[in-house]
Amino acid sequence: MGAVMDFAGLIADHGWVALAAALLGMLAAGFAKGVVGFALPMIAISSIGSVLPAPLAVAAIILPAVITNIWQTFRQGLHAAWASLRRFWLLNLVMFAAIAVTAQLILVIPEQALFGILGVGVCGFAGIQLFGWRPQAPPKRWMKPVEAAVALVAGFFGGLSGVWGPPILLYLTALELPKTDMVRAQGVSFLLGSLILVISHLRSGLLLGEGGAISVAMVVPAMAGMALGLAVQDRLDQQKFRRATLIVLVVAGLNLLRRALAG
Repeated sequence: MGAVMDFAGLIADHGWVALAAALLGMLAAGFAKGVVGFALPMIAISSIGSVLPAPLAVAAIILPAVITNIWQTFRQGLHAAWASLRRFWLLNLVMFAAIAVTAQLILVIPEQALFGILGVGVCGFAGIQLFGWRPQAPPKRWMKPVEAAVALVAGFFGGLSGVWGPPILLYLTALELPKTDMVRAQGVSFLLGSLILVISHLRSGLLLGEGGAISVAMVVPAMAGMALGLAVQDRLDQQKFRRATLIVLVVAGLNLLRRALAG
């Protein structure tokens, strides 16, 4: 009953048009994740952040991220997921801790600053990928320090915005993992990050009231979009779709920067 009342409050405060646009944005985000294995938080936060306040946009992606990442992580079974967790234990541990710390800042940072952080992060990642830059794997003796640094950056962005995938994805790309291993390793990191985000924002209060209501409402379109993306995954040109996704992300990131600068 409380969740229904909170959702009614969302409609009263922001209107049907904004909520419908947010639901469509999450559907598109789920579809992209189904096809390429990432981009749900970036597309969702960019589209939803265009029609709703930044804290609500962050709340909206948290529960859908948990559900879709469980799906992605365990598609090859528990044993394979455990192997990925063991291999990248330091990456996930540092990221986990960094998200837990920075997530508590989201309700005290001005909305314009949040939009600015989101815009810079989304545009930066998508732009790097569009220009074709591929990081090189660090020498073996530097592997763990680099892994910890990547996790720290990812956790900082993740705690504030719910988007921690780009640094993780760049690092895993540098290691040149097979596609299946890379998607599963992404899923493990994304799942752990989303779980700590749930715990952190239950504590911060972001997932209570309207924030919790919109996060629950976004689960169905996220899962529907991902199911559709998985169904057509083999029929699409992966490289062309990935490039189109990155172009959309750049545009969405620029819009977030516009909102940050416009105040």
